Amino acid sequence: MANIKSARKRARQTEKKRLVNVARKSDLKTFTKKVLAAVEDNNAELARELFKVTESKIARAKGKGLLKGNTASRKISRLAKKVARLEGQASA
Repeated sequence: MANIKSARKRARQTEKKRLVNVARKSDLKTFTKKVLAAVEDNNAELARELFKVTESKIARAKGKGLLKGNTASRKISRLAKKVARLEGQASA
């Protein structure tokens, strides 16, 4: 543990931020799994709605520095492709 007052404060702030980041990352994973589950169940409408929410969460995580830009883009792209493929099957 740090001895200097400012170092103790920085340690407290870092721990708070770490907990926020863990929660945000967990939320991302949860919503991604929900989208994938909706795709597995061939529920295009639910998948589309969940994808919108998930896309915004991924973009926010990117903005907060939780995900790198290319990682966020890749995750969004892969999810979008799966949802679009499902919608293509539904209309055909």
